[in-house]
Amino acid sequence: MAPRGVATPDVRERLFAAAERIVERDGPGALTSRAVTTEAGCAKGLLHAHFAGFDGFVAELCLDRFAKTATKARALSGIAGQGTVERNLNTVALALFDSGGLALSGLAMTRPAATLAIREALERGAPGFTAIEEAIADYLEAERDLGRVARTVDPPSVALAVVGTVHHLLMTGRPGAADPRPLVTRLIATLVNAPAS
Repeated sequence: MAPRGVATPDVRERLFAAAERIVERDGPGALTSRAVTTEAGCAKGLLHAHFAGFDGFVAELCLDRFAKTATKARALSGIAGQGTVERNLNTVALALFDSGGLALSGLAMTRPAATLAIREALERGAPGFTAIEEAIADYLEAERDLGRVARTVDPPSVALAVVGTVHHLLMTGRPGAADPRPLVTRLIATLVNAPAS
């Protein structure tokens, strides 16, 4: 544990990673500010010193993970023509389920202040599902131009279907339910391999 008065490097990421470990290991019910700081090996008040309470922490954690996935999605256009279209899309779509994504979504939904903070941040332009959807559409457009996706595939519609499905699965998933990722991979395979009509 860092002694009092000594700066903790990368404190946000350290606390976020600790929260994800707790959720993955013990479920969202175990996530408290004390559990997070204990797991991170930090002073008890550190979370409240860097975030607007526990709801602020949960909101920032979700927004941070959305932003990381949006960055991954924006990088897709740079790899158009490489690998397979399915694998490239799966890398982005399934990233939202990593690190306890289902449990974190459920946690955020049960905390109205966190949900409101997330909504307000997205309305102000924080990257979220819309940014991911736009990046996927741009990538599919590039792949279609290269002839790796059928001309009949409509990139914005496919992007909406993929992101909408992931969003639905995140919002309706619950601990102990079947892993939703195979549904997403099947959907992507169906959408990008649609035969030309």
